Amino acid sequence: MSLSRSPSPVPGGGWSSPGLNINTSGRSSPAKSSFSGPNGGSVTWESARLKSQGVTGYPSFSTQNQGFFTRHMRRISSSLPTFNTVTDDRFAEKEKLGRGRWKIPLVGRIRTLLAKMGRKWKIRALIVLLLIACYILFYITPMWYYWRRTSWLGGGEKFVIILAANIGGGVMEWKGAREWAIERDSVRNKRKYVARWGYDIEVVDMSTKKRYAHEWRESWEKVDSIRNSFRKYPKAEWIWWLDLNTFVMEPSYSLQRHLFNHLDQHIYRDINEFNPLNISHPLTDNYLDPESLSPVGDGNIDSVNLILSQDCSGFNLGSFFIRRSEWTDRLLDIWWDPVAYEQKHMEWEHKEQDALEQLYTSQPWIRSHTAFLPQRLINSFPTGACSDNGNDSRIHYNQNDRDFVVNMAGCEWGRDCWGEMYNFRELSYYLNRNPWERFKEDLVAVIWFKLTGQKVKCEVTTLLARHQHQCQRPNLNEVSILDP
Repeated sequence: MSLSRSPSPVPGGGWSSPGLNINTSGRSSPAKSSFSGPNGGSVTWESARLKSQGVTGYPSFSTQNQGFFTRHMRRISSSLPTFNTVTDDRFAEKEKLGRGRWKIPLVGRIRTLLAKMGRKWKIRALIVLLLIACYILFYITPMWYYWRRTSWLGGGEKFVIILAANIGGGVMEWKGAREWAIERDSVRNKRKYVARWGYDIEVVDMSTKKRYAHEWRESWEKVDSIRNSFRKYPKAEWIWWLDLNTFVMEPSYSLQRHLFNHLDQHIYRDINEFNPLNISHPLTDNYLDPESLSPVGDGNIDSVNLILSQDCSGFNLGSFFIRRSEWTDRLLDIWWDPVAYEQKHMEWEHKEQDALEQLYTSQPWIRSHTAFLPQRLINSFPTGACSDNGNDSRIHYNQNDRDFVVNMAGCEWGRDCWGEMYNFRELSYYLNRNPWERFKEDLVAVIWFKLTGQKVKCEVTTLLARHQHQCQRPNLNEVSILDP
């Protein structure tokens, strides 16, 4: 019986075409047999099958679904340019309105670049990216202020700067334009400094306050301000008092690196090393304990609670440090004592400063916890102050040594406070220029001046640069070098 659904033209079933007869062997294809080709030659079934696959199948060098383009189609297509069909009136042309623009995807370019990089270069690039991210995070964003405040990184919260201002004027006169300019520059200078290192700042009003019905105690307010600041900042360990006529010349110096990390190497406790007041030290009374009889107290750096400097006439409180302690509370109470003020204020020409000198001279317990710093570490003077004996290398500011702070002490008595403040402000800007400003003023401006004889107008112009004929004040007829 034939298995065909249609009757076969051959008797007994089957078809006349070779290879189409189906036997009962279960094979899905005819057995290896030959049939006559178009030219009368013998052609086998296997050769015909292979020939058919060679024409309609995949090339011999690639297997099905395993070709190079199949495997990498998505990666290649993501890196190819895409045609942007969004119209943009800014780039429209009359003859081709709405023409798109070729745009290479950023992600595709990055992936292509990474694919070409080796493993070592990928690791190096990752390290560089991490360093750049850390720099941006900790030095450009506001985050750096907070991490420099933490006790386990920067320790900035341990320091508070008190700046004495005179917001409302004074007892004898109101402030003029120069006084306002001095206060503006001084306050801005200190605010930038504390923002850089994570310190706190307290700008106190030193306008006279009538603490007693019959007396004005002008400048004595610093004693009360120190006490209030310790209460306001409970984490503060040291308070740095600065007068208004001071300027931080080197904002890149932190208090930790400049002083407190190696405090024992900077201070001296024996006042005989520099003693302009000729105070007898140490005391020799037989009833005193060994610590009071020693010229250096107990010799322990942790027992120092008051750090100040001396100028040509004695103690100077324009810039000094005081630490939170029970000793400090006791000192502030006695320093502010109204009885001593009533008895001696007519003799104390420098007010609270002379009062502290009197306490140091007469009270042994104050000497053993007081230390001194060389003046130029925290309180350099301009050449106009303490100038009776000429320039003193222990007192006066030295640009080559990059002194930390300058104090225009006594400038209101016959000197120009605003002129000194302006000059030191410009000098500080000049000494702390960034690399781009140095490149402009020290190289480009000099070369241009030598070639053309023209002075260059710099966007960041400093006093010294103008004196050196490198830059001058803006002028419409000058060449301008703009900041990037």
